[in-house]
Amino acid sequence: MDNKLKEYFPLIRTREELLAEIESKSELNKTFRNWKYEYQEEFLDFCTGVKGVKILYDSFFKEIMNPEYTPGRLSELISLLIGQNVRVLNVLPNDSTRIADETSLVIMDIVVELEDHSITNIEIQKIGYAFPGQRSACYSSDLLLRQYKRVRGENKNPKKKFSFQNIKPVYTIVFFETSQREFHEFPDTYVHRFKQRSDSGVKLELLQNFLFIPLDIFKSNIQNKNISSKLDAWLAFLCMDEPEWIIRVIEAYPEFEAMYQQIYEMCLNVERVMEMFSKELQELDRNTVHYMIDEMQNEINRMGSELQQRKEELEQKDEELQQRKEELEQKDEELQQSKEELQQSKEELQQSKEELQQKASKIEELMRRISELEGQTAQEIPKRNLNSGY
Repeated sequence: MDNKLKEYFPLIRTREELLAEIESKSELNKTFRNWKYEYQEEFLDFCTGVKGVKILYDSFFKEIMNPEYTPGRLSELISLLIGQNVRVLNVLPNDSTRIADETSLVIMDIVVELEDHSITNIEIQKIGYAFPGQRSACYSSDLLLRQYKRVRGENKNPKKKFSFQNIKPVYTIVFFETSQREFHEFPDTYVHRFKQRSDSGVKLELLQNFLFIPLDIFKSNIQNKNISSKLDAWLAFLCMDEPEWIIRVIEAYPEFEAMYQQIYEMCLNVERVMEMFSKELQELDRNTVHYMIDEMQNEINRMGSELQQRKEELEQKDEELQQRKEELEQKDEELQQSKEELQQSKEELQQSKEELQQKASKIEELMRRISELEGQTAQEIPKRNLNSGY
């Protein structure tokens, strides 16, 4: 296989040379053999230029981007992201008050103070955690609280009162190697900036700013395209490890060659690089376990919610069926009552009919008797006339 990167970086060693050094030292060989095969291959690939180093690994990122030695690099990246020129002043320690359980999926976390004393927290997430907005809001609040405590602590002059004017903006910048579904609803956007604004137009400095960069979406967008901006070059530097892309970055912006050169100089110190890589693998395993636990807990919560919802639906249907049953029973009672009333009306009708028949018979009998009487009377009148001598 042609090693394209070796043309740019002649110090890159061959696979055989690297394996020979590892096997010549028992501790290195033991460490190497304890890795899974896929990690052995990954290590050999990036040390020999078959693939690029994963810059997003904590140890490698901090080595290349360390503001103490090369402050311009991180300053430039932050400037491009927030849209204004800034300069990193200090690297701040990770405070113990940080939300402890929320670091489980963090590959890299670095907090810096900028020249204007605002604070920026840069995090890289291997796997996108759930509720990124809520968690980032908590991180941002933590940064503000840290700054508030520090500013009040520095103001020891009793004649100089503390002022909230001295509290500067905080920036929470999160890179995702694998982003959440929310970001995939915007497949053409890979930098999302959030800032609190009023719906009325009134302007207040509410200090908290957020940037989310889903690198998986960036990779999908940049495929088959040229690097068109310095920010794209930085994002490609962070997440693209194919030799072709490394060469594209260097050709578009030659200043990145020095950073890649530094990486391959690091790879010459096999013992140190293996130690760094082992640390990353341990962190990766820990993150994977936490992620699996989080995913299982989310699944349990989801199923619990679905079961509760299903239970409520069944209870509601049971109530509706009971109500329907009562309505049917009521209708059945009404129908039975109507049936009885109908039967009673039928009997009354039959009785009335019989009474009418009886009355008709009586009338008929009376009529017959009247006719007989009238007949008798008609016969008696001529007899009376004869007897009287007429």
